[in-house]
Amino acid sequence: QVQLVESGGGLVQPGGSLRLSCVASGFDLDYYAISWFRQAPGKAREGVSCISTADGSTKYVDAVRGRFTISKDNAKSTVYLQMTSLKPDDPAVYYCATNTYAGLGCGIIGLASPRYAYWGQGTQVSVSS
Repeated sequence: QVQLVESGGGLVQPGGSLRLSCVASGFDLDYYAISWFRQAPGKAREGVSCISTADGSTKYVDAVRGRFTISKDNAKSTVYLQMTSLKPDDPAVYYCATNTYAGLGCGIIGLASPRYAYWGQGTQVSVSS
């Protein structure tokens, strides 16, 4: 059974940092791209970042590029999202998700929600003013 469990959310001040973790089970992280999405109140779900071992690619949405870094440890079946320079408009529930297309990189999979079949429960990120 495919399972994704996020953790690491919390409350930070503007300009602060936070690292999210996603522990994956039920599939081989070496062969499937995995991504982070977020959804804030009153906003649509937004793809944040993607990482794939298949071609070593990563992908970032413009709003977080240069501030967030995605990485993973295949041996630990864990994906991370290191968030720095957090802004008041970054707060949202952050979700980890993976797709069913083995061997495809992030440039092909993209950050569109319909391409992702498995989702975690989400972790809340809040930024104080």
